[in-house]
Amino acid sequence: MAEIVYPPVIAAARTLFRVLDVRFHLEGTEHVPRTGGAVLVSNHISYLDFIFAGFAALPSRRLVRFMAKQDVFEHRISGPLMRGMHHIPVDRGAGAGSYATALRKLKAGEVVGVFAEATISRSFTVKEIKNGAIRMAQATNVPVIPVALWGSQRMWTKGRPKALTQRHVPVTIIVGEPMHPKRGEDVNAHTTDLHDRLTALVDRAQRTYPEIPPGVWWQPAHLGGTAPTPEEAAAMDAAEAEARAKKE
Repeated sequence: MAEIVYPPVIAAARTLFRVLDVRFHLEGTEHVPRTGGAVLVSNHISYLDFIFAGFAALPSRRLVRFMAKQDVFEHRISGPLMRGMHHIPVDRGAGAGSYATALRKLKAGEVVGVFAEATISRSFTVKEIKNGAIRMAQATNVPVIPVALWGSQRMWTKGRPKALTQRHVPVTIIVGEPMHPKRGEDVNAHTTDLHDRLTALVDRAQRTYPEIPPGVWWQPAHLGGTAPTPEEAAAMDAAEAEARAKKE
């Protein structure tokens, strides 16, 4: 397919990050295959995560097609960009269509990006994850590539004001070893394994991050930060979902 939009968007992002002196640490990028389909699964801590998770695949010269909420595609600014980059809209009320689209792209040798937690983690720990990534990999016989992001939440995350122009923010991107779930194997067991791998990668990214100040909002509670605990975050998510349901 023609790539008219994606390369300029990447170039613009790289230029902006150079201007802002975003300090990247990338590790394990050799695990992203240079050819063939793959499901890239990242933790989700920021509205910018699709950019940084996509950076994990650039050393392998791959473009990632992310599955994202339909709302993003309907926005007057982000919508044309998302469609131009051939990302995959997800309608939560009719998910079968987006799932089928993802399978077609995987069978065609594309890398499909998934945020298996579905929503941003307010606690900055890995929430319960969906099994869709494993099911897609099994159906198309492609690997699952876990990716940990850390630092992006400082720029723009749920419940906090944007800070897109702050300088010198370190961003860690760690790519884990591929998983190879096979058709007929236990989906739930593989999903648990994926959750454990993501959790370990995120923990390593957090503990090796160059800035670990105590008491900051962007640090998880178990590492001395003031982010909500997983239990508090779950209650906040439930209240938000209830409020959204009442509006609908």
